[in-house]
Order: sequence, then C-alpha cells, then structure tokens
Amino acid sequence: MTRFATANLSDIERLDAFGSPGVWRPIRHHFGIEGFGINAYTATEAGQQVIEEHEEVTAAGTGGRHQELYIVISGRATFTLDGEQRDAPAGTFVFIGEPDVRRGAVAAEPDTTVLAIGARPGVAFTVSPWEWSFRALAVGGAEGLRILDEGDERFPGNVSLLYDRACLHALGDDRDGALAALAAAIEADPRARGWARKDQDFASLRDAPEFVRLTAAARKPGTA
Repeated sequence: MTRFATANLSDIERLDAFGSPGVWRPIRHHFGIEGFGINAYTATEAGQQVIEEHEEVTAAGTGGRHQELYIVISGRATFTLDGEQRDAPAGTFVFIGEPDVRRGAVAAEPDTTVLAIGARPGVAFTVSPWEWSFRALAVGGAEGLRILDEGDERFPGNVSLLYDRACLHALGDDRDGALAALAAAIEADPRARGWARKDQDFASLRDAPEFVRLTAAARKPGTA
C-alpha cells in the first residue's frame, strides 16, 4: 500500500464515460484508494454532461446506495436534483444524502471540473465493478479485455463485466467470444437478454441465429 503520494489534476488520465469524451478522471484508480470512492469529471465545453444522470439505488452487494458529495473545483456547473436546477460556480459543494435522489450536472462554462466523493453510510467501502467496466469500454480492444480480466478476478460472475466483455468482443468482430460472454452474462442475470436486444454494440450479430436464440424473450411458465 502506498504510504503517501501527490498528483496534479493534469496527471490523472482522461477517459470517455457515459457518452462524454474524455470526461472521467479516475482518481481512486490512480492512487489505488480502497477506503472511499473519489473521481473527478471534466467537461471541455459548456453544455457537456459532467455528472451522469443517475440514482444510487442498487441492490445490496453490488455497490451504490452511496451518500455523495460533489465539489465544483473549476468552471461552473448546473446540477439537476430531482428535477430542481441548482447553479454551482467553482467552490460550490453539493451534498446528496439519500440514494433515491435523481442527480446529474452539465457544464455551464468550458473546462468545468467536478470532484465526486461517495460511500455508503455505516458500511465498509468496497470498490464497484463499474470502474473496470468504464475503463475497459473507454480503452477498448485487447487492453479493454485485459482490464475486464482484472475485474473478473475481483468480482467473479459479475453481470456487468461479463456483458461488457461480450460488447468488446462484438465490436472487435469476435463472434464466438461475444456469444460466449453474452451467454454467461444472461446466465448471471437474465436482464442482460433485453439489454443486448437494444444494444448497438451487437449490430454485427443481430441476425445470427445464436444471438437471436440467446436474446429471445423468456417464455412465461405455462405458455407453449
């Protein structure tokens, strides 16, 4: 474990996330922090999403249900909290104590950076699989698959990691790898069947018989 370290924001790599290019700065990963979640997000242009719209309501054992503190460290952001907009110039703290609050933010000025810190009250912090998924999808290719391998070692059988592996294989024209990973994802969580039916990452497999079979809607008990 690192005894201490320093870094400038410019030292932290920038990766694509939630459809925004180069927005995510994975601070927790950079330092190897295990005690709490912390990341930064930078939007280069006004109007760009800087905090993904989301809630923190997820099943126990899968992460989430965090209290979150957002700090605008440069620029200006507009937060939307349960439909209510809040202006947040540099120096603003935005605290969200309840996991069901719908939250998100867009940059109101170029080069807006928001720091996000989160943890679940009363529960020892555990790193979430989403970090490996985000990194893998942002990097892509063989390196992305290697990142998912790391995630699999820590979270064996996690549906998000299995599903994202299928996506990367499909995008890399590895049909057999994509189908095998998708089958494993569906076995881990049948909801992956519906995700794949709508996901453009599988466009090259859309008409493949095995893909059609895997993603066919499950029959209800008692139906022919």
